[in-house]
Amino acid sequence: MKKTIFLLFLFVQNLIVSGQRLEMLPFGDFEQWTVRYIHESSILGGKTRTLYAIAPTDTIDGNKAFVYGKDGNPWSVSNAYAKVSGIVKGSGTTYPELREKGNYCCRMDSKLEEVVAFGFINIRVLVSGSIFTGKTIEPITTAKDPYQNIDFGVPFTGHPTALVLDYKAQISPEKQVLLAKGLSKPKKIDGHDEAQVYIFLQKRWEDKEGNIYARRVGTGYHRFTKSQPEWVNDFEVPIHYGDISSEPFYKDYMGFDSNNRALNSKGSIVPIREIGWGKTGEEPTHIIIFISSGSYEAFIGYNGNTFWVDNVRLKYDN
Repeated sequence: MKKTIFLLFLFVQNLIVSGQRLEMLPFGDFEQWTVRYIHESSILGGKTRTLYAIAPTDTIDGNKAFVYGKDGNPWSVSNAYAKVSGIVKGSGTTYPELREKGNYCCRMDSKLEEVVAFGFINIRVLVSGSIFTGKTIEPITTAKDPYQNIDFGVPFTGHPTALVLDYKAQISPEKQVLLAKGLSKPKKIDGHDEAQVYIFLQKRWEDKEGNIYARRVGTGYHRFTKSQPEWVNDFEVPIHYGDISSEPFYKDYMGFDSNNRALNSKGSIVPIREIGWGKTGEEPTHIIIFISSGSYEAFIGYNGNTFWVDNVRLKYDN
């Protein structure tokens, strides 16, 4: 016990000496999960699907919408309870996994989800496991627009210098990905799917019509291009402030994201219209952290990629 306290003291002391501090995001150690049992409709076989949410330890049995954002929890997941035309379906690609004795992490899989009715497969979609700051508004009622039920980001002020996490990855080297959007037959297209982590700091505002606008105050982005079978601890994704479009590290995917949506004051999910880069020293109002086993838009990816993450923290220079 004394040795543990001494080592902890040295760790904190080193942070202070270096002029830096690390702050764990709420529930960012992935030790707490809510287990959900969703009972699918008999037309789909009547199976019970187990879904997980990063949330206080609890069990929920029944087809109930999960309310994200309680208890100071910033996280939502790609797992979802759907009810389309009265038919109930559960989809799960994100789970807790034992990293070592007494310590859990978050596992995200990219996989082909199938909807089977009367013994025939009639819908196939490629789903990448993801976690993000924000809320999923359940139940999902259509697959036409996968972003229309997602409120990306949570309120945030501050200027962290990096996103810090532990990770390992299983990334296929294959130069083809699967396009599976539903009723049409899945097909392979050229491309390479990669795990990704990004953090956007935004300054948002809303006009009287309910449109949401934002300037991008800070940007951190990293894609994991190959497998990493052993854990890498304390991996840093630097956060760059202001206009980064002319920097040598800039890639097109780091720019403004038209898929991001948010809940406005009128109760509607609307696009977040990023209209420019933030000014030096500008205070953000919201933070989006997105971590996924895939880097393509919805329904495209590599069936079999997996990404593990643990201990998600923000780094500050004092």
